[in-house]
Amino acid sequence: MEVCQRPYDEKRSVLCIDETNRQLIGEAREPLPAAQGRPALHDYEYVCNGVANLFVAFEPLGKRRQVKVTQRRAARDFAHWLRDISGKQYPQAERIILVMDNLNTHNFASLYAAFEPQEARRLCRRFEIHDTLKHGSWLNMAEL
Repeated sequence: MEVCQRPYDEKRSVLCIDETNRQLIGEAREPLPAAQGRPALHDYEYVCNGVANLFVAFEPLGKRRQVKVTQRRAARDFAHWLRDISGKQYPQAERIILVMDNLNTHNFASLYAAFEPQEARRLCRRFEIHDTLKHGSWLNMAEL
């Protein structure tokens, strides 16, 4: 993937992005604190507290990583995350290059689903998308 071989340019940041979900668990019983010569003890039972989505953006050459936690992984959530990246994380960038897999929400249509057309178009102009190869999401460093 040639985009990953580009030299660092803070005006054209290359971000590897992806998302994952994590189960939120809690203690079923109060753990016993550590004591002299004994580690803390936690019971194997746990309480399921739902699932959270984690959006991850990793900029290897800029040595930055951002994580946003959301309740869902819907197209609108993805679009709002991209707007945050554009306006809050990289406001000075001329272009933000995204390396990502082919998930159905990973496209500019998500921006149009979430925002008015003029805002969606403004954001589309800020981003450049590079998809990983089919079955090649391991090329995306955010996934590592």
